[in-house]
Amino acid sequence: MYKCFFKRVFDLIIVILALPFWFVILIIIGPTIYFQDKGSIFYNAPRLGKDGKVFKMYKFRSMKMNAPDLRNDDGSTFNAEDDPRLTKIGKFIRKTSLDETPQLLNIIKGEMSIIGPRPDLPEHLKLYRDNEERKLEVRPGVTGYNQAYFRNTVPWRERIQHDIYYIDHLSWLLDVKIFFKTAISVLKREDVFIDDKNTKSNKNTGIGT
Repeated sequence: MYKCFFKRVFDLIIVILALPFWFVILIIIGPTIYFQDKGSIFYNAPRLGKDGKVFKMYKFRSMKMNAPDLRNDDGSTFNAEDDPRLTKIGKFIRKTSLDETPQLLNIIKGEMSIIGPRPDLPEHLKLYRDNEERKLEVRPGVTGYNQAYFRNTVPWRERIQHDIYYIDHLSWLLDVKIFFKTAISVLKREDVFIDDKNTKSNKNTGIGT
């Protein structure tokens, strides 16, 4: 019952309560992003949603316009504190996870949940093997089991297994634990960046994330 109904109800209640605070963030962060390089405020990233449906995940743009897309060997996004692609405000909103807050709009649209597996890129669908496609059984989350307990410290395939563990043990209590553990990790700014320059690969995609 929680997975099929109450989880969505709780998502909407929390989003409604959070929206006034997010509008304040938007008023402050939005113009700052724009005036640093006269680029767009948002980055709309295509992602895999529930049942493999592709949707646009909203983020505040943290990188310079037309920044190249750097990837690790496992296909995950390269992420480092000294990344030259980041704008000044981009580095700050990455550290504080404010860049993810526009995903409240995805929750309202029913594309995401507050807690769930972080969504993969559409091309990752072809890379899934064995039971890995099971992570698409639920709506992806703004935060999840990996972000709460591991942040950016584990490789992609290990993160998928953690996602499947979450799906198999999904409950209100687990979501509450993940929510508060995420809040603590964000406040401590733990493991926000992972610097693995030896495993990154280049792929030009236009606007940066």
